[in-house]
Amino acid sequence: MKKIQSILIVFILVLISCTSTKKEEKITMQENRKGKLVVYQVFTRLFGNTNTTNKPWGTIEENGVGKFNDFTDKALTEIKNLGVTHIWYTGVPHHDVIRDYTKYGISNDDPDVVKGRAGSPYAVKDYYNVNPDLAENVANRLQEFEALIKRSHKNDLKVIIDIVPNHVARNYQSLSNPEGTKDFGADDDTSVEYHVNNNFYYVPNKAFEVPDFLNGYKPLGGENHPLSDGKFDENPAKWTGNGARSPKPSLYDWYETVKVNYGVSPDGKKDFDELPDGFKNENYKKHFAFWKDKTVPNSWIKFRDIALYWIAKGVDGFRYDMAEMVPVEFWSYLNSSIKMKNPNAFLLAEVYNPSLYRAYIKKGKMDYLYDKVQLYDTIKHVMQGHGLTDNIPPIQEDLKDIEHNMLHFLENHDEQRIASPEFAGDANKAKPAMVVSATISTAPTMIYFGQEFGEDGSENAGFGSPSRTSIFDYVGVPTLQRWVNNKKFDGGKSTKEELDLRDFYKRLLNFTISSDALMGKYADIHQYNRENTENYTSKILSFVRFSDDEKLVVISNFDANRSYKFELKIPSEIIKKWSLKDGEYQVKDQLFGNYSSTLMVKDNQARVRIDIKPLQSFILKVE
Repeated sequence: MKKIQSILIVFILVLISCTSTKKEEKITMQENRKGKLVVYQVFTRLFGNTNTTNKPWGTIEENGVGKFNDFTDKALTEIKNLGVTHIWYTGVPHHDVIRDYTKYGISNDDPDVVKGRAGSPYAVKDYYNVNPDLAENVANRLQEFEALIKRSHKNDLKVIIDIVPNHVARNYQSLSNPEGTKDFGADDDTSVEYHVNNNFYYVPNKAFEVPDFLNGYKPLGGENHPLSDGKFDENPAKWTGNGARSPKPSLYDWYETVKVNYGVSPDGKKDFDELPDGFKNENYKKHFAFWKDKTVPNSWIKFRDIALYWIAKGVDGFRYDMAEMVPVEFWSYLNSSIKMKNPNAFLLAEVYNPSLYRAYIKKGKMDYLYDKVQLYDTIKHVMQGHGLTDNIPPIQEDLKDIEHNMLHFLENHDEQRIASPEFAGDANKAKPAMVVSATISTAPTMIYFGQEFGEDGSENAGFGSPSRTSIFDYVGVPTLQRWVNNKKFDGGKSTKEELDLRDFYKRLLNFTISSDALMGKYADIHQYNRENTENYTSKILSFVRFSDDEKLVVISNFDANRSYKFELKIPSEIIKKWSLKDGEYQVKDQLFGNYSSTLMVKDNQARVRIDIKPLQSFILKVE
């Protein structure tokens, strides 16, 4: 009897455990899938800068700089109301800057190995503190960022910051290491090119040499500076961030950074355990358990500790720079460690090689990757007038098994501004592209600050070149500054065109985060209409999105010069899935609400009259 009772108790405990685990996983899934996610990438240094001088190579005193404290409750409320769920504060970790902060114990940075005067946010000098430029009180800079995290959360925004595991600044030196934490390279054996637990790769017996500055480039634009002498003390030389092995990198190498060693020897041998076959289908808990009893390279541990440090401070996720240059096994180790602390952490990676997508998502446990070389590049060509919408549906077909993981964007800090002559020359050309980008899949949408106002990035800031808002210089962002309006954040100085564009983004993004269908199924109707509909061209794109409770027809006109009228057809297999009986159904646009039409259904065939203007889009909901 006791034996039976014992077996029964064990059975009940197992049942409770399984139920609890399933409940926990269900809650995690529900929290991740309430609706579309929208990321607002903001270059923190530039957001609150109201100085309009914009002198090339200007100092903080000349050109100004934004602060953490500029993200007031009012500013964050307005960002939230734009339809944003996550805010990516770009350039937060302490990176090299050309400014004297020695009275705070911070060493000066050398212009010969710093890009620009304000420095690259991807040459991190201290991962346990933040950029001193961003603080009102430099001594309390970390506390000011912690307050911003709390303000962001109070305004219902999740916080993302950068982590750059592939490389660090040449002069990495943390002043804020937690107890027991050592700097990168502190225990390296510099007499050898490689050791599994070295943090860097070395060029033994060779000193680093500053690259030859070509094509008229001079650090700080040629300004005299005591450290700008064509020298930087690094002996022995380290490999450069992009993998260049010469002690004298090229100007076109990532010469301001050094590559981090993850236990991959110079000939490509991996000195760590690899994941077993089939492990790509295991969840983060299994991945975490796999690494728990394994010996891993020292760099892995250092970056895990950095990520968990920020998670403990309330950061909700990370954007990983150049993730494909770091072995996928490390990402399994890091991301599973993060998810054990915060199952809903938002993990976004910059990966440009489509052949690696599934490995980094499934083995590396990434939540999201940039959909850059497929959707972004294709849609950019369409916006520029020389690409065909016919090329978009095959991308969705190719990525259908990972479509939820492929984050969509039209701008970010690496890409040209849409309104720049080098891209499209007109911010309105983003409208059809943005509707397509934001509604074609369940993946998150990202916009870059100033995109909603049509910023053209035309400023000559110094190191940075026009068409991209510079991330290396102290500069103002004119369209944003007009909306900031002396930190009233009310658009008081914005033009009507800027406010109209922002209104478009606000309507679209808010619809996406509330639509049930956009987290449901997708079906292409473009090719069907190309073959069967008169006056339907490769400047038009259409598809349907649907759930049990909502059915949408999305149509965008990428033609900047021509209106189109046609009878859009919906194939019978979709009408069957929608269970629509013969009859007439009203369809109404969900963006502006001023367009409606009638969906005619007969014998499982359907058509709807469309009258669409240049650069116009409709999100038609079947009533």
